[in-house]
Amino acid sequence: MNFPIRALCKWALILTAMWLAGCTTYVQTQVTAFSDWSGSDATRTYAFARKGEQQNSIEQTTYETLVANELAKYNFRQVPEASANYQIAIAYSIRGDTVTVRQPVYYDPWPMYGPWGAGPYWGGPWGGWGPYGPWGPTGYVDQSYPVYIHALQIRMNDRKTGRETYKVTAVNSTGDPSLYQAMPYLVRSALADFPLGNGTVRTVTLPVDKNGGISNETASSAGAASSPAAKNVD
Repeated sequence: MNFPIRALCKWALILTAMWLAGCTTYVQTQVTAFSDWSGSDATRTYAFARKGEQQNSIEQTTYETLVANELAKYNFRQVPEASANYQIAIAYSIRGDTVTVRQPVYYDPWPMYGPWGAGPYWGGPWGGWGPYGPWGPTGYVDQSYPVYIHALQIRMNDRKTGRETYKVTAVNSTGDPSLYQAMPYLVRSALADFPLGNGTVRTVTLPVDKNGGISNETASSAGAASSPAAKNVD
């Protein structure tokens, strides 16, 4: 993959630390877009462009199908290359890292009463004061977790001139080493509210359903103005 993701990876690690510190049912993806888009619905025909190592790749075909399904929502039609107005190339990667989260340790003032006063309960919604007195955390412990940073880039070029018209990069991180499991979130986040303005940087939040895929809830964005289709998720 030939695009720099250092800054995006840093942001992804921050989001992962927040995720690991609590419980979440959402995947947050950092999206950066560069656009010189002027296409109309009538010209939204495309063919996928592949590099040599991608030519006979089943994995590549699988991810292209995800991209094609999302593009269809914006009136894109996949056609033979000779009649396509755009060439679309995708690139993707995964790398492992470690994130350390500092977590509080709480003292149980009444251990004889069992688990009712144990653990984070005493420092929960009451902050430093427990429900029956000022029993806050007695200390903190650092816990390290493996994380996996997933990245996707989608590039659209005018087929006749070779001019780049749209490029979007999506990066997220989870505790799951599977790029395949992360790809639906990357694709949907990258293409949410297409086309984004040039230089747009935002966070897209998507809910996780019980099957590990994406529910029908609409994406939300932060750091950029949301379109009418976007919905904030608290």
